[in-house]
Amino acid sequence: METLQDKLKALPAARRNKIVARTQELIREEMTMRELRKARNITQVKLAKELNVKQEQISRIEKRSDLLISTLRRQVEALGGELTILASFPKGATVKIVGFGELEG
Repeated sequence: METLQDKLKALPAARRNKIVARTQELIREEMTMRELRKARNITQVKLAKELNVKQEQISRIEKRSDLLISTLRRQVEALGGELTILASFPKGATVKIVGFGELEG
């Protein structure tokens, strides 16, 4: 049985280089909330002030592996972004999940 490594080795060098570059790009796109905040050059203190919470709460949020969507949305928006939830399926199908409703002010 041919492995993925065997298949990659069989490709021309230029194609392999493109695959490696794209893989590195995708890895850079995946970040924890802490990494995202740091990449945006925003301190926990500044983010906490923006969200009207204590700095300790930002620290706890960044360590959690399970968040409410509304909490995640607020934090992403405070960092200057917009939360989009995507579901990826085999054979490349990706669907944007909608219908969570807007946060009430």
